[in-house]
Amino acid sequence: MRLIRFGQIGKEKPGIHIDGKNYDVSDFVKDYDEEFFGSNGLFNLSKVLATQEKNLKIISNDIRLGCPISRPSKIICVGLNYAKHAKETNAAIPTEPILFLKSTTAIVGPNDEIVIPKNSVKTDWEVELAVIIEKKASYVDKNEAMDYVAGYCLHNDVSEREFQLERGGTWDKGKGCDSFAPIGPWLVTKEEIKDPHKLRIWLSLNGKMVQDSNTDDLIFDIPYLISYISQFMTLLPGDIISTGTPAGVGLGMTPPYYLQSGDMVELGIEGLGTAKQMAVSFSQLK
Repeated sequence: MRLIRFGQIGKEKPGIHIDGKNYDVSDFVKDYDEEFFGSNGLFNLSKVLATQEKNLKIISNDIRLGCPISRPSKIICVGLNYAKHAKETNAAIPTEPILFLKSTTAIVGPNDEIVIPKNSVKTDWEVELAVIIEKKASYVDKNEAMDYVAGYCLHNDVSEREFQLERGGTWDKGKGCDSFAPIGPWLVTKEEIKDPHKLRIWLSLNGKMVQDSNTDDLIFDIPYLISYISQFMTLLPGDIISTGTPAGVGLGMTPPYYLQSGDMVELGIEGLGTAKQMAVSFSQLK
């Protein structure tokens, strides 16, 4: 299944994407939130589709899509988790996953604007594979970790490098700005993806390909990450783990390049759809 949420910001409804068309399932599902995932919602939705698919109301493909998950309790991100990305930033290969939290107020839809924050000079892009948790997870064994996966999403882990690296403290302040987590278009359930560790992942800037890699370059794979993270915090249904970005970010260019107002970012992951985001300056919003 491919889950979507559609409509105006803050008023999104649950839907489903089938064979290139979007359908409204709000008569059967309140929302794709912690309660939905934690109460066997995916299985129940599959039963609804088996009997009601022909009766679902179609949605225009022009309607705005929001993040496919409503109000996750947290976004846990993994830093330097692609070998080639670590190399381009002159960082040592981590011996354990580098973790940081991304604010949930950063979440926007897959095609919404990226807002370059006030006082920003180094806003960067990072295409990432996001893993969505289906059930409460604590001290999970690696061999059982995939049982906790609901599915996968496309995520742009937008980052302000000066805030992140030059302003002291942790990385979080450069990761949680408003609009810094465009997610979607779909949540693709795990049975749809044969092997999440063999997916092409890419991002282009103004039509030029800058990130073009494969998830087989991950240093720590998905089962390891779920098990590892669950040793330090409880994962709740609907939580998002963003697994890191491949080489090709602005920070790694010579000279570095950072997003300017009017820049267009397009990104995608094999099987998870594509997204398109224009960068706009904070000052333009006033």
